[in-house]
This record gives sequence, structure tokens and C-alpha cells, in this order.
Amino acid sequence: MSDRETLAVYDAQAADYAALTESEARDKQLAAFIADMPQAGHVLDLGCGPGHSAAEMARHGLNVTATDASAEMVSLAAAHPGVTAHQATFDEIAGHALYDGIWANFSLLHAPRDAMPRHLAAIVRALKPGGRFHIGVKTGTGSRRDALGRLYTYYTEDELTALLADAGLSVFATNRGTSKGLDGAMAGWITLAARA
Repeated sequence: MSDRETLAVYDAQAADYAALTESEARDKQLAAFIADMPQAGHVLDLGCGPGHSAAEMARHGLNVTATDASAEMVSLAAAHPGVTAHQATFDEIAGHALYDGIWANFSLLHAPRDAMPRHLAAIVRALKPGGRFHIGVKTGTGSRRDALGRLYTYYTEDELTALLADAGLSVFATNRGTSKGLDGAMAGWITLAARA
């Protein structure tokens, strides 16, 4: 994600976003992701935000690399014990068979639609065989900016499932819900768990 307006919002409102997402560390899907990792496994928190999820992974003994395109978010994430955080965009996903799991919780929804296949291909390369991938996006169609100016790309469940399948990922769990975002608006969302 390298949309300047979106990054400016996250840089300016990093503390507010951290407060809003503090409960992520207690998320049942995160707990399932952690439980599925090998002892001391290597994981990537892609678009880590303030690092709540990365910190929870580290607390459970995982070796965590956290990346975000927002410098302010990286600063918050790096402050958590056991979390190695650095600034990077989705286009900088690199490596081959490095990670037991990749957690992309409501981050890739900021990537342009035409870039998603490229990002998913890089994720599959970076996962070890059988590695677990988690993705969360807002549901809908098209792309637009929210009231704060952040750019979102919306997906239907069928569209996202097909994109993962085309990349070589097999979906094995789906969750749906609605929640309030940083902009104060309620939005529908979906998360998928998949295996390489």
C-alpha cells in the first residue's frame, strides 16, 4: 500500500487507531492462527498497524516480523517486546518459503484491485509449503475513499475466494461480521483462512 492520502491518515491518527484496534490481541481468529503455528514458528504480520496482533504472536513464542507502510504504525509496533518491525509496502513482500504463517488482517484492502494477484503470488512464494494465510477485507464492490480519505478496495466473498484459489491457496475457514471503523462508519467484512 503506497497511497499517500491513506498513509497520511494512518500517520496522523496512529494513536487513535491503536486505541480502536487494541482488542485485536484477543481475537478468536488470531488465537486459531497462533495455535496452528509450530513452536517458535516464523510469521509475518503484513500491514501490522500498531502491532497488537504481532505482540500477541510474540507473547506466544513466535518469531514475528511486522511490516507497515506507515512510519508511525511501525514505530508503535516496534515498541512491543519480541516484535521486529520495519516500514515496507506490499510490493516489498519478498523471499521464498520463509514463513509458517502470514497475517494480513484488514491491510490488503488498501491495495488496488489490479495489484492483488501480484501481492498474493508474492505471499504464496514467501509461505512455507502448507503455511497458513489469513486475510481480512471489507465486503462490497468497487473502490472508494472513506470519510477520512483512506482508499479501500472492496471484495465479495466469491471474488476473494477465487483470487486466493488462483494464487494457489486453499480456503478452509470463513468469518463474516460488521464493525465500526476509524471513520465511525459501520462496515461489513469477511476474513478467510487459507493454506498454501
